[in-house]
Amino acid sequence: MPIINRISRLFTADLHAVLDRIEEPEVLLQQAIREMDEAVAASEQNIARLRREHDQWTVRTADIATSLDDLDEQLDVCFACDEEMLARALVKRKLETQRLAKHISERRDALAETLVANDAQLIEDRDSLDALREKAELLTERPSAIDQSGVLSGARPVGDEEVDVAFLREKQRRSTS
Repeated sequence: MPIINRISRLFTADLHAVLDRIEEPEVLLQQAIREMDEAVAASEQNIARLRREHDQWTVRTADIATSLDDLDEQLDVCFACDEEMLARALVKRKLETQRLAKHISERRDALAETLVANDAQLIEDRDSLDALREKAELLTERPSAIDQSGVLSGARPVGDEEVDVAFLREKQRRSTS
């Protein structure tokens, strides 16, 4: 069993090595940039949706405040006319409306906190994306310094005379040491 596991690992390692040679780093980098760009766009859409929802809760809070003011006026009329039964019903509605207002306010505050956190994350993601784009531009602008044979491109080949001189220097240095 251990031999089979070792052979399996050997084949897997060889397969990964082949895949690493096939993959082009520039293409993978561009794909990573596209994926990050899509993630930033999705975050922006999510933040826009959260802002709309926050605005709706704010409008709803204002509507409830108006409704509470109306209930207070109605209660004033009921107490002025000694209509206690009607006033009790209005007090119940007022309590329910106040609870609803509290719930909506908590929801709106939670959304505000989420928006702040998402905005901070979006700024961080944009900065990361910009940094990655800059790195990609540097990599794609600079031609590869080493060609396929492993020799520096643009460098002149080493001549036989240079090899002979360097050989003699190395020989001399070693004989004096």
